[in-house]
Amino acid sequence: MNIIEVMRLPLSVDLSGFVHLLQRLQVPHRVSEEGEEQVLWAPDTLVADVRELYQRFPDGNADVGADLSAMAPTQPSLADQAKACKVTATVLVLCMIVAGLTSLGDNLNAISWFTFLDFRVQGDYLHFTPFAQGLAEGQWWRLVSPMLLHFGVLHLAMNGLWYWELGKRIELRQGPWLLLGLTLLFSLVSNLAQHYTSGPSLFGGLSGVLYGLLGHVWLYQWLAPNPHFNLPKGVLVMMLIWLVICLTGVVGQLGFGQIANAAHVGGLLIGCLTGLLGGALARRKLSA
Repeated sequence: MNIIEVMRLPLSVDLSGFVHLLQRLQVPHRVSEEGEEQVLWAPDTLVADVRELYQRFPDGNADVGADLSAMAPTQPSLADQAKACKVTATVLVLCMIVAGLTSLGDNLNAISWFTFLDFRVQGDYLHFTPFAQGLAEGQWWRLVSPMLLHFGVLHLAMNGLWYWELGKRIELRQGPWLLLGLTLLFSLVSNLAQHYTSGPSLFGGLSGVLYGLLGHVWLYQWLAPNPHFNLPKGVLVMMLIWLVICLTGVVGQLGFGQIANAAHVGGLLIGCLTGLLGGALARRKLSA
């Protein structure tokens, strides 16, 4: 399923009613902003139908009856969703590949290629290479590569499910390049926050990126509402409560391992900032 451009309209045209109609019909789509225009995207197999539907109901005022229900596709398969959300799927595949290479945290030699700081094992201790030295040696990938590391099946599964849920929302609304940029930015900031808070240590996972994506969607939606970013309130509350619980140290005391709290907080803060900036810009364009 390839997502292609259906039509371009001025930003002054209100597409909210028509977008709501597409949602009622369960038609995969997204709307992006390019300069002074808004672009409607949909699967290539439905382009003609979507254009015809817009000609008939540009404001979305239609009863979804028998004449329209034929347009509604079956629920997209996981493979179709992955094709439509290539960046989201690629990041998850990379995480699974790294999980296999590192034996989910058991292979220290493999892990050392993805950690924030390179290290060598001496006895029962890890000796980390200084941050500045690593950068001087050209190991710039380490600024973001810890997001691919996971320690255990549950760690990978939980992070993977949340990245799929949040990542595809952003990719469908704001495009793949924006999601890729946000993922790398949130990884960078959360990794730096964790390093400068805890010092040389072994950490990894998508958690910092996830809190960044959550903050971005949360505040972007607050300023510029859109169905793609409409998260259930319980999701936001649950993730924020989990963050507070982790900050108390209870999780570590119960034997579930140490939590990279600085990475979580750093990711959430930078995500809130990008959400505020992006949402304010989108709101300004819509009201212009």
